[in-house]
Amino acid sequence: MAQAVRVVVLAAGQGKRMQSAHPKVLHQVCGRSMLAWVLEAALELDPERVILVVGHGREEVQAAALAEFPDAPISCVVQEDQLGTGHAVECAAGELQGFDGSVVVLCGDMPLLRSESLAALLEARSGEGMAMLTSFTESPTGYGRIVRDEEGNLQKIVEERDASHEERLIPEINSGVYAFGCSELLAYLGRVESENSQGERYLTDVPGMYAAEGREVGLVELLDAEEGAGVNSLADLAEVRWGLQLRILEHHLSAGVHIEDPATTYIDHGVEIGSGTKIFPCTVLRGGVRVGSGCEVGPFTHLREGTVLEDGAQVGNFTECKKSTLGAGSKAKHLSYLGDAVIGEGVNIGAGTIFANYDGASKHKTLVGDGAFVGSGTTIVAPNEIGAAATTGAGAVVTSSANVGEGEVWVGVPARKLENKHTQEDGGESPNQEGEED
Repeated sequence: MAQAVRVVVLAAGQGKRMQSAHPKVLHQVCGRSMLAWVLEAALELDPERVILVVGHGREEVQAAALAEFPDAPISCVVQEDQLGTGHAVECAAGELQGFDGSVVVLCGDMPLLRSESLAALLEARSGEGMAMLTSFTESPTGYGRIVRDEEGNLQKIVEERDASHEERLIPEINSGVYAFGCSELLAYLGRVESENSQGERYLTDVPGMYAAEGREVGLVELLDAEEGAGVNSLADLAEVRWGLQLRILEHHLSAGVHIEDPATTYIDHGVEIGSGTKIFPCTVLRGGVRVGSGCEVGPFTHLREGTVLEDGAQVGNFTECKKSTLGAGSKAKHLSYLGDAVIGEGVNIGAGTIFANYDGASKHKTLVGDGAFVGSGTTIVAPNEIGAAATTGAGAVVTSSANVGEGEVWVGVPARKLENKHTQEDGGESPNQEGEED
């Protein structure tokens, strides 16, 4: 029978080194907050409850967590004064009283941590003992060191500020992730003191207490040391972003998405891409984007939230899409902005086309019917509608609510319907000549 689990996530810190008034754990990494990545890993343990310890920006942090996981068993407790990690966990004691199971404690600024590592941590805890995650690094600066005895068992954890010169040379570091028996944890928390350089109550003192009393402390080494990386600065944030980005790229590659240059491709969490789609270099796909099968995206393309490319659609060089749908087989290959547009199937959007969706106060939609041909340099002022099989000439400005009818041809500034009789008898220019179809 699987053991009952509750998870305590420490997310109260201000993160002064981030140089931001924004709560540290809510800084974005690949389209979601650091905290969301951590909570996702924690929830995969199927815990009875996740207890979020909040402090700085508490309302914002709590709201973000509950919005991201509205149906999850998440409760919040407040750490009024940040007096150390031991004090933070003690703030959650009311949510742990009477619980007979394992308590996992982790930090909200570790977005690379995997649920598999947390499962291994729980597996390593037995009886009245505890377990913790460690890793080895050539650059241990800033982390607590794991001090072992002659038999290789944990003796203590020493924070860098309190470490001797010899202890600072130890390459094994504490990842700050633990699994305890609940009753033992609560008992030891009451004994944690603040006799250190910071005057804080360190949770890291608790494993040393276990060891001193002969209780088992399982040391679980992270095979991928980057999982234990905590974020304390914007430089740290940039490093973990690349780690998460690689995971996302590998996921899409394994699903049959051809990514020509992963080093210049940015894909957020939650983006859906069908197999057989090609992503060309210098392309950005933000969260909330869905791309079908057999599409082409890029190079130098920006797909923002709410964009949908149906199967076989193509969006190319220096084209930006926001809250727009491009129907099956439709193309917008060059220098265009598609904002708040619903574009049908088999539509050609010529180079330099702008969907002018914002009037200075509100955003408006444009509908483009199947088979329409939008000539190069067309500006469509929303709200508007371009009918099926309609055409706009190069440089046309289709003013707000003009509503080009099905099969009609509109040209000029402002654009007006071009009558067939005029075109045939006066040898008028074909409005299609500046259109773009690669």
